[in-house]
Amino acid sequence: MEDNVCLGKEVEPPNEETEPPGRVVQLSIYPTIGLTDNRSRTQPLGPRRRNRRSESRFPNENAAFSINPRADAFRRTHFPRASTAEWNDWRWQLRNRIQDREALARIIRLSDEELKAVTSGRGPLPVAITPYYASLLDCNDPSQPVRRCVVPVDREYLHHPCETEDPLGEEKDSLLPNLVHRYPDRVLFLVTGYCSTYCRYCTRSRMVGNRGTHRFGHREWDRAIEYIERTPTIRDVLLSGGDPLTLPNDHLKWLLSRLRRIPHVEFLRIGTKVPVVLPQRVTMGLVRMLKQYHPLWMSIHFTHPDELTPETAHACTRLADAGIPLGSQTVLLSGVNDNVETMTRLFHGLLKIRVKPYYLYQCDPIPGSSHFRTPVSKGLEIIRGLRGFTSGYAVPTYVIDAPGGGGKVPLLPEYAAGRDGDDLLLRNYAGDLYRYPDPAGNTGESAGT
Repeated sequence: MEDNVCLGKEVEPPNEETEPPGRVVQLSIYPTIGLTDNRSRTQPLGPRRRNRRSESRFPNENAAFSINPRADAFRRTHFPRASTAEWNDWRWQLRNRIQDREALARIIRLSDEELKAVTSGRGPLPVAITPYYASLLDCNDPSQPVRRCVVPVDREYLHHPCETEDPLGEEKDSLLPNLVHRYPDRVLFLVTGYCSTYCRYCTRSRMVGNRGTHRFGHREWDRAIEYIERTPTIRDVLLSGGDPLTLPNDHLKWLLSRLRRIPHVEFLRIGTKVPVVLPQRVTMGLVRMLKQYHPLWMSIHFTHPDELTPETAHACTRLADAGIPLGSQTVLLSGVNDNVETMTRLFHGLLKIRVKPYYLYQCDPIPGSSHFRTPVSKGLEIIRGLRGFTSGYAVPTYVIDAPGGGGKVPLLPEYAAGRDGDDLLLRNYAGDLYRYPDPAGNTGESAGT
């Protein structure tokens, strides 16, 4: 049992709902209804017809999910009335998210910075943490990486002039409110504003958790799909949000089937953090449905090696076994993962569970994010410390998503060291110089100039 799990403290039991324990609850609409961060703005969403048996045919599909010892100790301490079946039910996890000061104070000892932030309640993002992910938090250490990623601090209220609500200029590339068409052959389709757990550095803090004017539902989905249908240059559709995997299976199936019927759409992707913060969502019913829509790829947001639990490994294994290629997208965060040793452990761990490190992102300048951003030189230092020292598969592409809508710009350490006559001078990972014959080339500058 982990030493830093808070034990021995009496906690009020969760507010039990009317379903009998262990029952798999079918949500009538996707989770912004009944599980919303702003109940006054709910509306019926998603396809008009539903297959009510789509998620209830496999009542034991979560049985294979075991609870790691740390999470089990957390469950018994903080959710003593929750059975193993309930803990492994993703809907139970959503219903019992930690969302306010009182709930946070029951599971961690809030620092002054955290207490100020959650007491104010006026931060740029809502607070929501699944019980499963909360079990990973160190209850005594506010500097713990995973805790810093999901528990607000008062520095979120410090806004620098360079920070903007829409730092990537997505709005100007959106001919429709929820569809970003920036690159010629692909679109970003924002299908929900709901996440099971909110990261404090979220690029779309302006719209998740029912903030702003964005709405997500059947009407918006129809309009976006109609645009994709009449734009034959689009061959690649990325479903994002919010988190698409918080949608019920039949809603995802409706979206994927509609997109798959479009002849020029060759490639579907889903961007998600669910396997990390809500691995119980990756049920056999979900993967059986997803594998019908190949080629389908998935980009998963990993931050730190502490997230590589048996549950997350199990979720990724299920997805990989269904033939879904998995890539990771990691944001470089000060004091969280900004060193070579942490990144090496993370990327090695990802390869073990068949997830390819894909992108390492420079943190976007959203309001209140300055305490997370590192100098760009730190990212280059990390890539330099990975390239040549470990498997190439473990080295992601380091990118800055250029503010204002410039798109992803890859950055590399300087390996081309100049020219000497017809030779290109190369500096390898160990710092040694080598020559490559390149008489027709113009890369680098002459060593004599």
